[in-house]
Amino acid sequence: MLDREGLAAFLRHRREALQPEDVGLARGERRRTHGLRREEVAALCHMSTDYYARLERATGPHPSEQMIASIAQGLHLTLDERDHVFRLAGHRPPARGTTSEHVSPGLLRILDRLDDTPAEIITELGETLRQSPLGVALTGDATKRTGPGRSIGYRWFTDPAARESYSDDERRQLSRLYASGLRELVALRGPASRAAELVALLLDDDDFRRVWNAHEVGIRPPDVKRFAHPSVGSIDLSCQTLLDPDQSHRLLVYTAEPGSESAAKLQLLAVIGAESIAL
Repeated sequence: MLDREGLAAFLRHRREALQPEDVGLARGERRRTHGLRREEVAALCHMSTDYYARLERATGPHPSEQMIASIAQGLHLTLDERDHVFRLAGHRPPARGTTSEHVSPGLLRILDRLDDTPAEIITELGETLRQSPLGVALTGDATKRTGPGRSIGYRWFTDPAARESYSDDERRQLSRLYASGLRELVALRGPASRAAELVALLLDDDDFRRVWNAHEVGIRPPDVKRFAHPSVGSIDLSCQTLLDPDQSHRLLVYTAEPGSESAAKLQLLAVIGAESIAL
């Protein structure tokens, strides 16, 4: 059952407890609001200011599960706080663990401070949940992908565009890498897992079936990852990883060797900004 007053009070309390710098926003010089403004929270939650304000006034409609999930992420709630706000809204909280797409506040706080660095938060299946501004500029908004194609391992075998900037040797190695990763996840999560579902779909592909039948595990990614950008060309970047062990989310931070051509291209890309890229 929806607890309008309880939900309104909780949202107000969480909004007022957050400062702009907590969510990657500039404070500004003439700020008088205690905590975040309603319009700032609404933007973080991808909804209209009027809709969010009505929830805080306990006069809004019954929010859907999707709306509550967006609010929980926008307010940087912990898993316990997320579950609480779902119950206040009259919904069953989503499952926790490796199937959860709720990013922890800790990873979000780090990502919010990486405006000048390409970075993304992904699931164990390589599905992008969040990106830094320069991450969007580098690869486009990867969070908009839907279906099995959200997984980089699935896209590698089903989308020719994912492989076109690589040499034949690199393609063979990366095919082994993604098949190996899926095999390890199926063994870890079981035959009813989403990893197993992706494998079942991919077995119709000849290239995937060939590397899958090799039964390789333990293939590690290359030290340098290549990105193909339509405006600045090929960019070679090293990747550092921070793991959230509770949900198997990974924060990937991409850096270029100082003084390299790729570093110069990243600086140019930061100026160009995010472009509309067909995903």
